[in-house]
Amino acid sequence: MGPKKIEKTWVPIAISCLLCLLFFAISFNMGLVVSFQSVSSILSVFPLSTNFTIRSCESRLDNKDSEASLNYAIPRFAYFLYGSKGDLDKLWRTLQVLYHPRNHYLLHLDRESPLEERSELESRVENDPIMAKVGNVQMIKNANMVTYRGPTMVSNVLHACAIFLRSTKDWDWFINLSASDYPLVTQDDLLHTFSNISRNLNFIEHTSHLGWKRERRGKPLFIDPGLYSATKSDVLELKERRALPTAFKLFTGSAWMVLSRSFVEYCIWGWDNLPRTLLMYYTNFVSSAEGYFQTVICNSPEFVHTAINHDLHYISWDRPPRQHPRTITLRDLPRMIELNVPFARKFGQEHMVVMDKIDRDLLGRKNGSFTPGGWCVGENCSDVGDPTSLRPGAGALRLRAIMARLLANQTGQNYCKV
Repeated sequence: MGPKKIEKTWVPIAISCLLCLLFFAISFNMGLVVSFQSVSSILSVFPLSTNFTIRSCESRLDNKDSEASLNYAIPRFAYFLYGSKGDLDKLWRTLQVLYHPRNHYLLHLDRESPLEERSELESRVENDPIMAKVGNVQMIKNANMVTYRGPTMVSNVLHACAIFLRSTKDWDWFINLSASDYPLVTQDDLLHTFSNISRNLNFIEHTSHLGWKRERRGKPLFIDPGLYSATKSDVLELKERRALPTAFKLFTGSAWMVLSRSFVEYCIWGWDNLPRTLLMYYTNFVSSAEGYFQTVICNSPEFVHTAINHDLHYISWDRPPRQHPRTITLRDLPRMIELNVPFARKFGQEHMVVMDKIDRDLLGRKNGSFTPGGWCVGENCSDVGDPTSLRPGAGALRLRAIMARLLANQTGQNYCKV
């Protein structure tokens, strides 16, 4: 009789417990809904950096899924702007004309430039009210030694990539420009155009037809004194020569690139070791900045299909080409516009009249101020409005034309085949 009584006593208690658990589960579930809605409303006032962090981590796992939700979001560019001795004013002007509060900027005057020039550049950034307010301009204060035609040009770019990866998560493309480069479209034009393309694309001129470079660059061995010397000097050619590599295929192209964040991560982290192997190979290669990134992307199965064969630059070369491109003059302007590219080089200090005309006719920039855009408030962009407000103009139409052509020419059969 005792056990049966106990059994009957526990029945209502068990039913009561189950009802309590069900009540608490329903209450908790409703609380979660309220909580998530509250959190979402709070997070909505912050920048989209969290979304970009998630995309960055997942891009190596499933690029297609991540880009589907972000193709129409306004991107962010990470600009690396660099120069040398005497480039202070040109670099500052390039920064001003490229400036947009949505982007990120990293400045570098190499070790050949006087300390006074580097300090003055830092001071201009700190004392500019817009840049100080937004806080999106950094400077490499411990300047690197950079040798023209040497691998220190590659290490300088990789250094900038690493800084961007460490300092900020919310950027989509890395763009390297020198003080001799200048834009032909506004940042509103560029941001609008890149909002509608895959975040995985890399604009990098490349070819496997080495021509004369096969004998004069592929086989000689060079040493860059910038790797070990505190004073700047030219690269040194050794007597020894080496055979062309058989473990990978050499590519060459332009040193000016627009690289996706996912490819930049690959170059820095190198999870299959190819970027590090090629970096060691190109340490003894002349003009390695015109081959390293091309060879990495075209030998990587993961990224070869993302390479668009164009550097998005207008560069005026002599025929046959010499070591340096021609300095741009007013005669180049019609051709620059006709090609629909966003950047041009090389601009000399003595040819400011060309940049003044670009400011006036293409960018709408006046009185040495920032380039006007949807973010501008007040006269000459004296304050920051909404960084997501874009006012694309004629430049966006030109960019749309070149993008349509480049993407139409890119098929699954011709990636890195030239």
